[in-house]
Amino acid sequence: MIYFIGAGSGDPDLVTIKAQKIMQKADVVLYTGSLVPKEVLKWCMDEALIVNSQEMKYPEIFAFLEKYRDKIVARIHTGDPSIYSTIAKQISFLKQKRIEYQVIPGITASFGASASLGIEYTIPGVSQTLIISRVEGRTPNPENLENILACRNSSLVFYLSILLLKKLKKKALDMGYSPNTPCWVVERATWEDEAIYKGTISNIENQVSHIRGVALILFGDFLYQEESEESHLYVKPLVKTKNL
Repeated sequence: MIYFIGAGSGDPDLVTIKAQKIMQKADVVLYTGSLVPKEVLKWCMDEALIVNSQEMKYPEIFAFLEKYRDKIVARIHTGDPSIYSTIAKQISFLKQKRIEYQVIPGITASFGASASLGIEYTIPGVSQTLIISRVEGRTPNPENLENILACRNSSLVFYLSILLLKKLKKKALDMGYSPNTPCWVVERATWEDEAIYKGTISNIENQVSHIRGVALILFGDFLYQEESEESHLYVKPLVKTKNL
């Protein structure tokens, strides 16, 4: 059985209990070394075969998974396996080879970042939609940036885009966003060396120009964290009285 495990956003204590239990019994562990903290591996057995997939390409990964198909394999990805993890291609291969698999969810970086910031993505009257995307660079994005930014009443989180912040800024200002629209960056969310930068779309670039690694960009008025109307779930309805 191949288990695709979401290792969380960085803090090893955010790994789920279910994921821990699988790692504790796994014969073989294949992890993404550039993104998964080695502290996550503390639950693995001493005798387990632990391999870093950082330099491996698809054919090597496929061959590895097939080689150990009769073992308990923990394939550890960063964050949650459903977001920017490339498990779809791996699962397609496993299906072709009739190899059993299971996916164990994890905490994606956008939720780790919101916890660190102490914010909510769904603010009544401001935003009830969270959009997770990336600014197109060398990797194509079928949804163009203009369409994403057109969703002005959404909470926007951009992964894998810190080196494209200038492009985001230009497009947002061209589309009439206020230069004072909040734009925050969370570098290595929930890791021990996490760093948080708060600014606006017009000035955040100067604060984060040194970042070359993993970082999230949060953008939009939801960052004010101010409701423009009260939630109907928690407000007592007005009691209408009959005229006597």
